[in-house]
Amino acid sequence: MDLLGTADTKIKEGAPQFERPGWRTLNLERSLQKAGKHPGAEGRPKNWLDAGSSAGPPGPPGPLTHLSLPGSSEARPQSGADGRSLAGTWTRSSPECSTGLREGVRQCLQQPCEQTVRILHAKVAQKSYGNEKRFFCPPPCVYLAGPGWRVKPVPGQALQAGEVGPTVCGYMGLDGASGSAAETQRLNFEEQPDSREFGCAKTLFISDVDKRKHFRLVLRLVLRGGRELGTFHSRLIKVISKPSQKKQSLKNTDLCISSGSKVSLFNRLRSQTVSTRYLSVEDGAFVASARQWAAFTLHLAEESGSQGDFPPREGYVRYGSLVQLVCTVTGLTLPPMIIRKVAKQCALLDVGEPISQLHKCAFQFPGGPPGGPGTYLCLAAEKVVQFQASPCPKEANRALLSDSSCWTIIGTESVEFSFSTSLACTREPVTPVPLISTLELSGGGDVATLELHGENFHAGLKVWFGDVEAETMYRSPRSLVCVVPDVAAFGSDWRWLRTPITVPVSLVRTDRLFYASAFSFTYTPEYSVRPGPAGAPEPATNADADALLASIHQEFTRTNFHLFIQT
Repeated sequence: MDLLGTADTKIKEGAPQFERPGWRTLNLERSLQKAGKHPGAEGRPKNWLDAGSSAGPPGPPGPLTHLSLPGSSEARPQSGADGRSLAGTWTRSSPECSTGLREGVRQCLQQPCEQTVRILHAKVAQKSYGNEKRFFCPPPCVYLAGPGWRVKPVPGQALQAGEVGPTVCGYMGLDGASGSAAETQRLNFEEQPDSREFGCAKTLFISDVDKRKHFRLVLRLVLRGGRELGTFHSRLIKVISKPSQKKQSLKNTDLCISSGSKVSLFNRLRSQTVSTRYLSVEDGAFVASARQWAAFTLHLAEESGSQGDFPPREGYVRYGSLVQLVCTVTGLTLPPMIIRKVAKQCALLDVGEPISQLHKCAFQFPGGPPGGPGTYLCLAAEKVVQFQASPCPKEANRALLSDSSCWTIIGTESVEFSFSTSLACTREPVTPVPLISTLELSGGGDVATLELHGENFHAGLKVWFGDVEAETMYRSPRSLVCVVPDVAAFGSDWRWLRTPITVPVSLVRTDRLFYASAFSFTYTPEYSVRPGPAGAPEPATNADADALLASIHQEFTRTNFHLFIQT
């Protein structure tokens, strides 16, 4: 059998989209693409659920696929007594269970009611010594988003008339801690204008008794009524004794800040904790907030580049560089600014060393008189304004600043968990929530497999392509392998489709807990025409689609293998 495109293609998060040549046995091309989140049907290609609309929804696929041989007992699905797959075996739900589950998954994809937990925190934490308590700054924050938080009430408990507020409460602490009230902090969630619930742990710290160099934050969520929703972990946090005062070197990259990384900025007047203000965004404007902080992407900007234009520049940010701050949530951007090192309330104009975590810095607006002190980003109460610096009378390469124009910079991390309990028939916790990081397509012809790389995988997960379940094999907590379903499972007219079919890739737990992902899989049709009655005129077609397909297949014929990069 002649097979096309048997080489492996690895797709990483944030990478460009690739397409892969088709297999003659399927008359289709399969492609992978890293897509944005697909919270609703409006963000999904129209041709997915409509592919077989003319003939009605197709029935559930049989228990065997092109990796199974009829009459072969070793190829049949195997599972344990609890429904979980055994390591190294291909499994799929029975046809009876799959029929009802397929309709439920279809509803989840069309009318999502997912619940999202997002944890934001700093990359480093300063250790406390003796009786002092150096609270984490900025404080770890939790955002709860998605319609699922209010769709389904807690089982066994009816809401009181007029009762409002979140349906969940949280407790945050450090991993490895005893979990006592003294070592955890309760989070009181408040509803934001954007309908998200927000909670903040302002009094967490790490003592010098704890000798670890890294730790994680642990968030425990409990539903109203006492049922535990799950336990969620943050990214690793590095412990430091104090900000480094030495000249930074790129040999110690753990504390350096690279272009494109996420940072937070805060200002603390007279070193008083109660006077801390965080650079944030509210109502489309930059503000200095005492309550919430925002993460910003720090870009190295080009001297001649226009505002908002970020050419790909790698490397670590140094003092004296032109940078631009972009809010990770709203996309709001500050003008390009020159980042300066601050020492004794003076901006050092001739320093070019790498920036380090928890360094004090200032942001100078370019365009002032040559050799002048310049204007700097500053806060006035809750507003963000410009401050005109004064020349230093003793040193010409310094500019005198005010307390309000001196900022502390620190790298930040975030981790997001999404799930939906609308189909679940269990009271078990939703954690661990599986996280997909990359997809890897292998094989061709009758044997095409997709490997999912990530974390928190287990034997109770099945991979779904749209509303079609795939045979799944559990390899390890970081790897799942599935068989790519035949495109015929998505519609009876698949042979004559002239547009690609893109289906979301998701995971479903044995107890029907649904986990959406940001990945999708695309089937691209080959150039073909539906046969008609003898003597009938050819049907009208889309010239652009024909030209695209013709050019793709002309290239396939010439090279027998091609990666088509979508732009």
